[in-house]
Amino acid sequence: MSAVSFEYRAVDAAGARRAGSVLGRTEKEAYRQLTAMGLTPLSIRQAGGRNPRASTIGLRQLVQFTSQLSVLVSAKISISEGLYSISEAETDPKVKALVKDISQRVASGETIADTLLHHPRVFDSIYVETVRAAEKSGNLPAALEFLADMLERQEETRRQIKAAMIYPACVLVALGLAVIFLLTFVVPKFATMFKDRGVPLPMLTTALQEFGWSIQSYWYIYLAVIAGALFALRAAWANTLGRKRIDLLVHKVPVLRRVLVGLAVQRFTQVLGVSIHSGLGLIESLELAGRSAGRPTLMTDVDKLVTHVRTGGRLAECLPRCTYLTPFARRMLIAGESAAELPRMCGVVTRHYERETSHLTKNLSIIIEPILILLITGVVLIVALAIFMPMWSMVELLG
Repeated sequence: MSAVSFEYRAVDAAGARRAGSVLGRTEKEAYRQLTAMGLTPLSIRQAGGRNPRASTIGLRQLVQFTSQLSVLVSAKISISEGLYSISEAETDPKVKALVKDISQRVASGETIADTLLHHPRVFDSIYVETVRAAEKSGNLPAALEFLADMLERQEETRRQIKAAMIYPACVLVALGLAVIFLLTFVVPKFATMFKDRGVPLPMLTTALQEFGWSIQSYWYIYLAVIAGALFALRAAWANTLGRKRIDLLVHKVPVLRRVLVGLAVQRFTQVLGVSIHSGLGLIESLELAGRSAGRPTLMTDVDKLVTHVRTGGRLAECLPRCTYLTPFARRMLIAGESAAELPRMCGVVTRHYERETSHLTKNLSIIIEPILILLITGVVLIVALAIFMPMWSMVELLG
């Protein structure tokens, strides 16, 4: 088979996103070339065509697949036959095609980890490398159970955050629409009525009137500014330096900082524990855990840890300098390294921050509610003053 070009998206050791192409006979060969270059592939597809297996599935479906695969491996059932039976019973066409393709590849002699490489939009590098290490160490059943548990907890956390943000989002949208209606229809009509009767308009009423007219006349400019701001924000997030600055800015919000730190530490220790338990080395486990956390500041701390461990140092010597990790997490990781129980201590830290972030996310709407009340009160007060101040002046003139 002649070599073809494969387009890829990947991240380097510093966490920066890269894109390009490599030559290879198969996706597997292209993947190995990228890893040899020090890159972690996010997606690989043949240039000039669409990957027929590029579709993705939901996190809940991935949890179910991982649990089913864990049961098959633990029961020592033929994986290819078991997966084929699962695919036949599956009703979702995307999951059905995914499971059937993995079944066929395993039956042809590929390892499970190698089959997962053909579906980069479903299985990220953490999942693949964990399975690969577990296959080599003979610890695949336990590793799959850990992965299923980890993914299920992530899905639960994501659902809690979405549920907590629905109420504030609805209130803000409703408030925005109400303000636009008041500024473009109500305030201008009152202002015109007062002006026709010779009532002098206060500065506040005049300012809101002009603002409402500008929205009516130049609404497309406002939309362009909003779209440009969103585009600039997205471009900044795609840049390593820009992402770090945004991350630092977001972390200055008190309540949000606790949630973000808790989620990042939880994800870091969770992936670290799973990776080490699966048989990966400490350095590889730290790198995977750092990338999985998704926080640029934490990734900077993890880079320090990796460099220190690579030169023969111990975690306990460098962890105190990792300021993003909480004191509790640092103490537990140091104790785990000293007792040769690092995976278990990672589990302790993960469960602690799962409880804490779960409590925070469930009560996030309660924390945000007073802020929303103050915001609504302020907007209503401003609009009310813009209408009633000229009205009071008119009453004085008539009196």
